[in-house]
Amino acid sequence: MQFLKLSFPNPLTPSNSPPSAHFLTSVLPWHQPIKPGYNSGSVPSLYTSSGKFSRPLISLGKRSCSVRVCCGMAEHDDSFYMRRCVELARTAIGCTSPNPLVGCVIVKDGKIVGEGFHPKAGQPHAEVFALRDAGDLAENATAYVSLEPCNHFGRTPPCTEALIKAKVRKVVVGMVDPNPLVASKGIDRLRAAGIEVTFGVEEALCKSLNEAFVHLMLTKKPLLALRYSISLNGQVSDHLGEGATDSGGYYSKLLQEYDAVILSSTSLSDKLSLPTSQEPGANQPLRIVVAGSSNATLDVPGVAAGVNSKLIIFTDKESGVESKGSLEGVETVILDKINMDAILDYCKRQGMCSVLLDFTGNAYDFEELVKESVEQNLLQKILVEVLPLWCEGNDRNARFPLDMAEVHKIKNLQPKVYNKSIILEGHL
Repeated sequence: MQFLKLSFPNPLTPSNSPPSAHFLTSVLPWHQPIKPGYNSGSVPSLYTSSGKFSRPLISLGKRSCSVRVCCGMAEHDDSFYMRRCVELARTAIGCTSPNPLVGCVIVKDGKIVGEGFHPKAGQPHAEVFALRDAGDLAENATAYVSLEPCNHFGRTPPCTEALIKAKVRKVVVGMVDPNPLVASKGIDRLRAAGIEVTFGVEEALCKSLNEAFVHLMLTKKPLLALRYSISLNGQVSDHLGEGATDSGGYYSKLLQEYDAVILSSTSLSDKLSLPTSQEPGANQPLRIVVAGSSNATLDVPGVAAGVNSKLIIFTDKESGVESKGSLEGVETVILDKINMDAILDYCKRQGMCSVLLDFTGNAYDFEELVKESVEQNLLQKILVEVLPLWCEGNDRNARFPLDMAEVHKIKNLQPKVYNKSIILEGHL
């Protein structure tokens, strides 16, 4: 038996220090890291077409912030207000795709006078809601926004024009937008209007907020993550930890965060309940079932009636599953050969930013998909739940989804305790 030692930070030891310069250059894909508070010259080109996005697990939680005391009153710095922007943005997790999560705070005379976030694609952006909240107090105020304000007409008017019209004095931006329609154009427009602009404040946190959106902009493919459970003795398991599927549970929240989830054919043939997020008002992910020629007896009608979001079945020409595709809410996509690249391309055409491969059920459905995903650098993220169980046998022919060489490539492995389980999150 081969053992591999993985090192990761102590989850019980808080880290309040900002990301180091080494972190920004080695972890993030941009070849020119922005220095916090940068406010001179032109905006550099920050994005490359082949860059990979990787981030540590960052939680708002209880974080320290720089506070100045003036005349007996606490005065917060830019980082404090930017973290508030991120906190607001996270309110809309699972609702904005393919748009990014964005939060905005309006500050005047050291007080927050307006707040807003982007609630859903097609609705006004965070800046608009925050300016409405601030009203006339926005004049000569400072606007903090986690993502560069847009400067183009899409489904909504440009946010730069709203900020200019409100006569804000200064705009502090968390990160430059990787979308080619925006990238630095919003900052240039604000500066041309005489507004002072600072960007790169809490940049790593803002990038982590929208890692799937950033990845899509950089690579033109949705971010792909692999999730699986493992027992204390190393067996891959179909089990989830206590409370994981309940509202507030890690798995329930995970389903809310991803646009699509790839499932084994046993999710249907064994009449298992399809995964559903229990978060209030959550948009359910698109369910994708992989069904090869070995699944010709796939029983779709057994669960179709209980599906509350669209179900896509990817199959090959030799399978008999295509005859089931006329069911309401069920679509069948027939490929010459099932492969991950084709699945991700389909998801992109549907406007999706993120896909979760849930390694449960029949492992043979996923063996080639995982191998292909690693070889072609399609797999970006790993989520492992270590269960407090000892599995005596392996009754589903499950095999470890990654070989030891790939495990060595996992970066920024971060642990988080949830109930009796440990959740490990890392990036390739």
